[in-house]
Amino acid sequence: MSADGADKPRSGFRISYSVLGPLLALALLIVLGASLNGNFLSYTNIANVVARASFIGIIAVGATFVITSGGLDLSVGSMAAFVAGMMIIIINGLVPSLGGGWPTIVVGILAGLAIGSLGGAFNGLLVTAGRIEPFIVTLGSLGIFRALITFLANGGTLNLDFTVSGVYEPVYTGDILGVPVPIIVFAVVAIAGEIIMRRTRFGRHAAAIGSNEQVARYSAIKVDRVRFLTYVLQGFLIGVAAALYVPKFGSANSSTAVLWELQAIAAVIIGGTMLKGGFGRIWGTVVGVIILELIGNILNLQNLISPYLNQAFQGAIIIIAVLLQRSRRTS
Repeated sequence: MSADGADKPRSGFRISYSVLGPLLALALLIVLGASLNGNFLSYTNIANVVARASFIGIIAVGATFVITSGGLDLSVGSMAAFVAGMMIIIINGLVPSLGGGWPTIVVGILAGLAIGSLGGAFNGLLVTAGRIEPFIVTLGSLGIFRALITFLANGGTLNLDFTVSGVYEPVYTGDILGVPVPIIVFAVVAIAGEIIMRRTRFGRHAAAIGSNEQVARYSAIKVDRVRFLTYVLQGFLIGVAAALYVPKFGSANSSTAVLWELQAIAAVIIGGTMLKGGFGRIWGTVVGVIILELIGNILNLQNLISPYLNQAFQGAIIIIAVLLQRSRRTS
C-alpha cells in the first residue's frame, strides 16, 4: 500500500440523489396526501390514480426511449387523438358487417396499433432520413395530427357506436383479480420497457447514441435505425394508450389528449432520464407519472387551487427538474 493511502479501499457508500430523489418525492407526497385526507390511501383512490396515470405512463415509457437516444417527440398528444379517432371510425365502419362484438373491437385495436406505429415511423423517417431536428419534426406533426382529427370529426366529436361501447368498456373499467385492466397493461409495458432498456442491445445502443452520436457511429452502432425504431416504439405505445382511452371516453375530438406531451416529458424528466439523452430510467418514469397524478389528486381532494392550474405545476416541475440535472452535471 502506498504511503499516501491511494490504494486504500473506500469505506461506506455514497447516496445517489438522482436515484433516491423521485422515490423521496413520491414518499413525501404520499405522507402529505394521507395527512390531508383520510381517504387518500384507500385502495379505491390509489387504484383510480394509477389507472388514470396509465395513459400518460404508457406513452411516457416510449418517450423515455426517444429522449434517451437524444430525440424528442412533441406530437404524442395529437397523435393519440388522431389514433383514437381513427379507431372509432374503423370500429363504427365494421359494425354493419362484423357486428358490435369482439371481432370488431380486436380489428379496431390492431388498426390503432398499426396507425400509431406508422405515425411514429413518419416522425422517425423525417428525423433520420430527412436530417431534420426532432423538435421541428414533431412540432410540425403535432399540428398535422391535430388538424387531421379536427377534419375527421368535421370540427365536432367522433363517438363510438353504442352497440360496441358496452362490450368494449370493460377494457378500461374491468379488472383481473381485483386489479384494474389499465394498471395491468401499464405494468406490463413498464416491465417490458425496463427489460429492453437494461438488458437488450437496443436499449444500450439508444443510450450510447444519446450520450455521443459520433462515438456510437465509430462503434458500428446503426444510429439511424436505432433512433428510427425509438419513434416507431413511441407510436406503437401511443396506439396502446389509445386502445385504453377509447373504451373509457368513447369519443375523440380536437381537444382530446391536449398537452399529453407536456405530462409525458415531465414524467420522464422527473424520473431521472437526461433531457439531452444518454441515460434513461423506465422505473423512474413510472414514479414520475405517479408523482404527477398524485399532485393533481391531492389538489383536487383538498380544493387547494383551481384544477386549471395543474398544467402550470407540471410546467414548473419540468423547469426545476432540468435545472437540477444541469447543476449535477456542472458540480
